Amino acid sequence: MTTGRPAGYSAISNYSRVEILHLVQERSDRTVAELVSATDLHPNTVREHLQRLIDDGYVVSASEHRTTRGRPRVLYSATDGVTACSPVQHRKARAAAQRGDVMRRVLPGDAPKLDTAALHQIDALVEDLVDAGFDPLVDESELTVELTPCAHASSQAEHREVLCSVHLGIMQSVLSSAGGPLSVDGMRSSCDPRECIVQLLHASQRP
Repeated sequence: MTTGRPAGYSAISNYSRVEILHLVQERSDRTVAELVSATDLHPNTVREHLQRLIDDGYVVSASEHRTTRGRPRVLYSATDGVTACSPVQHRKARAAAQRGDVMRRVLPGDAPKLDTAALHQIDALVEDLVDAGFDPLVDESELTVELTPCAHASSQAEHREVLCSVHLGIMQSVLSSAGGPLSVDGMRSSCDPRECIVQLLHASQRP
């Protein structure tokens, strides 16, 4: 069960928003002026994109702490689920876990291979990926998430590196916001840009 939103509704369906999210993932506490300079977008357009990213739980804002006179600037950071937490992302994770629990009670199948906290992380991750236009296939034994074919490989082929970085950052943020033992370990390299398999890591596997 998912939220049922069309894929194109996702905040990251627009590359300008992807670019802005990439910038705030690279460095937190960005101002609108900095983002305007980096993207060559109009300030109002940047603000609209930022608001959309905030609404989807990918970005958070905070007022600058000033020790001198003047109006505090608004600072924007990417949600990471640890130091930059979004109530939107937490709410989405809780709702996904509830839907996942219902599905596991209703649908027959083998006993889950993961503990409850990890399952709830997977619930949140899958729903976020579906909303972003992916059709994720999760292997609980191998702790992999297959995103092949990549929904963005063709339409944004020239921006593959940025897209992959942003998607991995979002996935880690969603897992952290859901709370549990799983984290993103990396992406398996492939010569085919349409192929994408993300490797997860359980806390018990860490050295």
